[in-house]
Amino acid sequence: MFAAREIHSSGDARRLARRRLPWMVFDYIDGAAGEGHGEALNRAALRDLRLQPRILVNVTQRDLGVSLFDHDAKRPFGISPMGMCNLSTPGADLMLARMAAKHEVPVGVSTVASTSLETMIEEADGHAWFQLYISGDGSSTQGLVKRAQASGYRTLVVTLDVPEVGRRPRELRRGFKMPFKIGPGQFIDFALHPRWSLATLIKGRPEMANFAGPGNTFDRTESRAAADWAKLESLRQQWPGRLVVKGVLSVEDAVRLKDAGVDGVQVSSHGGRQLDSAPPPILILKRIRQEVGAEYPLFYDSGIRSGEDVVKAYAMGADFVFLGRPLLFAMAAGGTQGLSQLWNVISDETSLTLAQLGKTSMSRLSDTLAEC
Repeated sequence: MFAAREIHSSGDARRLARRRLPWMVFDYIDGAAGEGHGEALNRAALRDLRLQPRILVNVTQRDLGVSLFDHDAKRPFGISPMGMCNLSTPGADLMLARMAAKHEVPVGVSTVASTSLETMIEEADGHAWFQLYISGDGSSTQGLVKRAQASGYRTLVVTLDVPEVGRRPRELRRGFKMPFKIGPGQFIDFALHPRWSLATLIKGRPEMANFAGPGNTFDRTESRAAADWAKLESLRQQWPGRLVVKGVLSVEDAVRLKDAGVDGVQVSSHGGRQLDSAPPPILILKRIRQEVGAEYPLFYDSGIRSGEDVVKAYAMGADFVFLGRPLLFAMAAGGTQGLSQLWNVISDETSLTLAQLGKTSMSRLSDTLAEC
């Protein structure tokens, strides 16, 4: 596809996606909490981290593989859980699952995925982690946990930074809701983006597939404010596999989660979509690493846009990194080819960055941070 060949960076994917997607969908994917200052601040913090080049090191052979729990991933980055991915293009969830299978990296399967959790782990050849919200009275939560276990998921990712859905003005201005409520503004929006609209019409409107069938519902705006340490302890007892908590920005919380038997922590600001005043997660990552120790599994997402960003996150203490928005933009721009193109771009950027730093692998990168 011609558009895929135009993707040479995450910025290119975003620019192309902006042309193709309805305004409502683009602003849903691209939007952030409040004025977007928190998201921009984290991007600036990532940008301003400096890496120290080294010379006269033989870096002919470079390996992007990393150990992740009990298996070796072929890339140092995976795919964040994202709701309603098929809004970017029909079949996006499956494209991500197949990419995960190819590179043996985890794809996060959202509670509100467009494709059922059973189908996703099958398409990902087992390389899937299920993402869970602790919601309402817990009945739907327990049902999803049982389904995930029965389907062969070994890692459960509990997202805890959404006690209430953050206020995202760009979504509100466009009237974004799940499922869609079509008014005059949305009708005009879709009419002005016929390629997306026709493809979506042919394939069918994206739905929350894990809640298909009579009596199964999910309210995106439902309060999750009742989630507390007691509910986490109950979930820890219920879930026999690995438990990861996503959305951690507090050193104290990270230490307590480790002590509570959580198998890994994912430092994240939900891509800047929850609290505009949150601190830059890339800076919190380093502080958490210092407190939880060198061996505790520590993951990172939020603001990663390039291979250099991936290396910076590892240098700040991450054991693995997850990408989100850029992959949706790549698929919106060029489908499977767009996703493959951006995936290869970020892989190449990561490898080239290692070469510049005099490194041949993703291990022991903390000494690559430059003091300016």
